Amino acid sequence: MADVVYTGNLPEGVERELKVLYSARSLCLRETGTQSFIDNLGSARAIVVIPGDPIDKTFIDALPDSVGLIASYSTGIDHIDVLAAQKKGIAVSNTPDVLTDATADIAILLALGAARGAGDGERLVRSGQWAGWNPNQIFGVDLNKKIFAIFGFGRIGQATAKRALAFGMEVIYHARSEKTLGNKINARYVGDFDEFLAQADVLSLHAPSTPETRHLVNKGSIEKMKDGVIIVNTARGELVDDDALLSALDSRKVRAVGLDVFNNEPKLDPRYIDAPHTFLLPHIGSSTIETRQAMGRKVMDNLAAFFENKPLPDSVY
Repeated sequence: MADVVYTGNLPEGVERELKVLYSARSLCLRETGTQSFIDNLGSARAIVVIPGDPIDKTFIDALPDSVGLIASYSTGIDHIDVLAAQKKGIAVSNTPDVLTDATADIAILLALGAARGAGDGERLVRSGQWAGWNPNQIFGVDLNKKIFAIFGFGRIGQATAKRALAFGMEVIYHARSEKTLGNKINARYVGDFDEFLAQADVLSLHAPSTPETRHLVNKGSIEKMKDGVIIVNTARGELVDDDALLSALDSRKVRAVGLDVFNNEPKLDPRYIDAPHTFLLPHIGSSTIETRQAMGRKVMDNLAAFFENKPLPDSVY
């Protein structure tokens, strides 16, 4: 009987190692649903989950006592009810510190793509309707000397700041408190949220999904921004109110958006698909070979510690 069950397709090398070390087997939670998953879990002692899996209180409370670890193949853990797991005595781990650079790269890619109309341009080429160079075709805006505003200044926010500075942008950030590193990399802290929004030429989101950050980008906050602001999201879709953002895109209050994450992934709001001035990616912020391998290594390290009754290197509580 497998000691480990994993809930979705993982990179080949990670799956291979899981099977060799723990006789692991795949059981797709999204396909089976909670009850069928629980019924087929057997005597597994650990579950490896992926972002988007509904590891809520109902799921956790239904787990058999044999399960002692939920190891998430992700840095974010908003898909897991950590408090419910803690109350049930189930450890939870994640994969921090290994996807910073990959996600920061995507944030800059999204900012550039949105600013330069790359999504519109790519759609034009693929449509077969491109008639050649045109002096009035798909105007973008320069990012040089623009104010790049970062909401959330953890590792990814800081790495994104360094990249934005390399493109000649001025960087400001808003967080719960001023960070020492901000001064070292020439990023200016703006403690007043409304003032922060008002200064942004590009707003880049780098915060977890919490009750406080849900729909951070909404009708009211957008009204406080400059006309023609560009909004980039590599964090979580829940930070954005889709109705408000799409309306602002339509009115051109928001010039363009670059999105790698969405509400209700993968069933994003269909209005984004055909909306102009959008540069959309399928949640690939951490999707490099090197990063996904490093995430797998983190999962394996946490599993090893769990089965050896040692402290988890990446416990979330």
